[in-house]
Amino acid sequence: MHKKKFLILFFFLFTPLFLFSQPKDNDKPGSKFRIARLKYSGGGDWYNDPSAEVNMMDYLKKNTTIDVDVPKFYTVDIASDDIFDYPFILITGHGNIEFSQSESARLKKYCESGGFLYADDDYGMDTAFRREIKKVFPENPMQELPFNHKIYNCHYLFPNGLPKIHEHDGKPPQGFGIFYEGRLCVYYTYETNISDGWADTQEHQDPPEKREEAFKMGTNIIVYALTN
Repeated sequence: MHKKKFLILFFFLFTPLFLFSQPKDNDKPGSKFRIARLKYSGGGDWYNDPSAEVNMMDYLKKNTTIDVDVPKFYTVDIASDDIFDYPFILITGHGNIEFSQSESARLKKYCESGGFLYADDDYGMDTAFRREIKKVFPENPMQELPFNHKIYNCHYLFPNGLPKIHEHDGKPPQGFGIFYEGRLCVYYTYETNISDGWADTQEHQDPPEKREEAFKMGTNIIVYALTN
């Protein structure tokens, strides 16, 4: 059962990680943590900045005791049962997103079974993401998380909530969540673009202090997802 698999997966942060009964080959994750990029249809560039997760995983290796797999760009198709092999999935992009009825049901099952979906607006996906996530959780609206939420202090301290990595429209950064049975299973960052701050320096020319903020907030998101 998927839920049992995730219960095994999530008890693991500060020691050699989860006892996971998948074959250890080049495609299937073993006992080590990976960030998987979610593929989706609709025309949006789900694949942009593939260096982001690679650098974030490398940062985790150097700054936490999380047992991280080889840092590289891992992807997973929303239509595949393979999503249940990953406790943490990232969705990002600039454009349109479309979830079919079956994909919405699969993503809902993923979240209800213990998976964590992190969505980061890369400037331009906000309207589509809000529309499509309602298909997944029609009765669980997104709600803005207060600054004292544990996701902002579980590893590094962010007393004022999300850091502002990219200006976009100049609005304040916001973090929204969807809860299932009291557990935060979807986290959405808007007007900040945390994952762009993980990308190679030459991609966006972010100064070192902004990149460091992005990596630290990314660490918080991942630590929270794996321990709550």
